[in-house]
Amino acid sequence: MAETKQVMVPDIGDYKDVSIIEVMVKAGDTIKAEDNLVTLETDKAAMDVPSPYAGVIKEMKVKVGDKVSQGSLILLLESSDVASEPQAGKPEVPVAAAPAKSAPAAPPAAAAKTAAAPVAVQTSQPVVAGGKAHASPAIRRFARELGVQVAQVKGSGAKGRVTKDDVQLFVKAALAQPRGAAGGNGLQVLATPVVDFAKFGAIETRPLSRIKKIAGANLHRNWVTIPHVTQFDEADITEMEVFRKELGVEYAKQNIKITPLAFMLKAAVVALQKFPEFNASLDAIGENLVLKQYFHIGVAVDTPDGLMVPVLRDVDKKGIVQLAKELGEISARAREKKITAAEMQGGCFSISSLGGIGGTAFTPIINAPELAILGVSKAIIKPMHQDDTFVARLMLPLSLSYDHRVIDGAAAVRFTVYLAQVLADTRRLAL
Repeated sequence: MAETKQVMVPDIGDYKDVSIIEVMVKAGDTIKAEDNLVTLETDKAAMDVPSPYAGVIKEMKVKVGDKVSQGSLILLLESSDVASEPQAGKPEVPVAAAPAKSAPAAPPAAAAKTAAAPVAVQTSQPVVAGGKAHASPAIRRFARELGVQVAQVKGSGAKGRVTKDDVQLFVKAALAQPRGAAGGNGLQVLATPVVDFAKFGAIETRPLSRIKKIAGANLHRNWVTIPHVTQFDEADITEMEVFRKELGVEYAKQNIKITPLAFMLKAAVVALQKFPEFNASLDAIGENLVLKQYFHIGVAVDTPDGLMVPVLRDVDKKGIVQLAKELGEISARAREKKITAAEMQGGCFSISSLGGIGGTAFTPIINAPELAILGVSKAIIKPMHQDDTFVARLMLPLSLSYDHRVIDGAAAVRFTVYLAQVLADTRRLAL
């Protein structure tokens, strides 16, 4: 049985009397949990307020220009019995709605018609040279996260204002078309075939999580727009592991788990300092290299809903123990869906460690606008030749993917060789 719920402004910190610059819904709309309702703008930033529940909007209590604070009533919602809990993360990337598990499979002809629908939705029209797109800071940020230039999106709001729906439709239309179909120099990729899988046997349709939808769009963009090359290498971490285990025993009483990743973070910074082109990004036009003087490193975290990459800041200014502590804290928040969008921004370089699971090597996808990402697989004991004899050493597989527009193969090899030297002799971390 449905019930009426009050949706209020959540905790927004110390801000009071914040202006509403955009209202994204209206009375009668059916919304899902985590759909954005309004955009608030402080003197420093804009923020979207998502709905904690799914249901039908019964009555709006705010409008553009109103001032609100924590606890201010936004709307009345007629919600279903089961309410979805809010999830932290970035705005959702739209995909075609998946049919319910119990629904009969659509015939191939109908499926083809449905799949082609996004092509027929509103298409973008570039603004006239010198024109200016009208969009709120939140919408501009949302567009940037999806790799969309807001100036290319035709606004459907008042006075041509670009809304979130306009950006989503732009992305859906772009993904529905074969790459290069608009004429340009894009890749000529065939459209995904429409298949009625049910005619071959029993199926179950399961929607992707929000995180996978967002990550999928970003990974697709990064893979097709960045010329990836992956350099493979190994690091002898025999001595490092002995030291790590000693530290682990020492700090176990403080509930701090000293993981190999804490050492890799510190070693990565030493390598980034020696090879600054890896700690850089291309500018928006791709003609200038932006060399960063800070060292913020993203760490891939495996969560129940998909991969998240929170960023540890100022890694160069922190020791192994502090990094291990922060790693544990930020990974736990990511798995508990308590990570904030700000904690996933500003990275210079990323590390994806699968060593706790297994594998020998892989090709990690670069997290644009970064220029490189380090993949780490499971360390194994190997016989290594030293002083005319073979000795057992613990070897760590490294997989470095890099943007070949900026970094060439020789530089990548030098980077992994030096990184391996640092991991093999942790005294280099003090240099």
